[in-house]
Amino acid sequence: MENPPTTSPQGKKLLDQVSDAIRIKHYSPRTEKTYVDWIRRYILFHNKRHPKDMGAQEIQAFITHLAVERTVSASTQNQALSAVLFLYRHVLHMDIDLPPELIRAQKSKTLPVVLTHQEAMQVIEKMSGAPQLMTKILYGSGLRLAECLRLRVKDIDFGNHQIMVRDGKGEDDRPAILPDSLVPALQAHLKTVQAIHQKDLKEGFGESSLPYALSKKYSSAAKEWMWQYVFPASVRSTDPDSKKIKRHHIDPSVLQKAIRQAALSTSITKPVSPHVFRHSFATQLLQTNHDIRTIQELLGHKDVKTTMIYTHVLQRGGLAVKSPLDS
Repeated sequence: MENPPTTSPQGKKLLDQVSDAIRIKHYSPRTEKTYVDWIRRYILFHNKRHPKDMGAQEIQAFITHLAVERTVSASTQNQALSAVLFLYRHVLHMDIDLPPELIRAQKSKTLPVVLTHQEAMQVIEKMSGAPQLMTKILYGSGLRLAECLRLRVKDIDFGNHQIMVRDGKGEDDRPAILPDSLVPALQAHLKTVQAIHQKDLKEGFGESSLPYALSKKYSSAAKEWMWQYVFPASVRSTDPDSKKIKRHHIDPSVLQKAIRQAALSTSITKPVSPHVFRHSFATQLLQTNHDIRTIQELLGHKDVKTTMIYTHVLQRGGLAVKSPLDS
């Protein structure tokens, strides 16, 4: 896929300007990558015309193409629209008057896939090593996949039996449960990770990527043990920003593939992904009579309505109505 043209008087590419604007707003690297990709697609769809020479009509044509010809989901359609609107509002500083029907696609109302405790443990028992430990954290603590990947040594508080989730969705911090049963395995895992870090240091490396401008404020922090990832990648790689050789966290695909393979080796017929274990965490807490507000806080939901969806999952088919056939 070719790159769109440059637009800045200083010669800075438009997509680089988009990245700058996203970083100023402290959006996640994942959001940055997604927005940049959608904006690139939008420009290429219109044969590399500059966005400042386009407007509502071209946006509508692009979104209609996604919805009608590409048949993307409502959430994907909304994501593409958000990216393009971000370009106009925060990079080009243009107000676009969109037709009402284009504002947001109506999302379908779907219930999350959840596993019973027996099913969750069945999948976990088919796993081993770091992927198994990560899956136990997803199920035992209710973390999102990205939150688990970004855990650093300093975020594990063994004394208070909690995991601190830093910069979760919405840039909020929150405490999560550290299951007692995980403590021995997690401590043993960290000893292995520390040995890897010591080896990296001896070889002249040992840096991890730090959030925001901490690496400039604390020049030696990137090599400190407490800032290392709990689940580091198996190999070092070049940091795209600093161009230094660092050890990043495990790629999400590693855990996604491990969970999928483990689930396929069981008799479970549900689609199992890392996020299913977070859903299962929530439903298990509801089944053990924990109040919805506590679960909301543990999950890091802004609105209790998001958490309430799990109450629908727990209702037996037909809104908990007993079938006449069972009478």
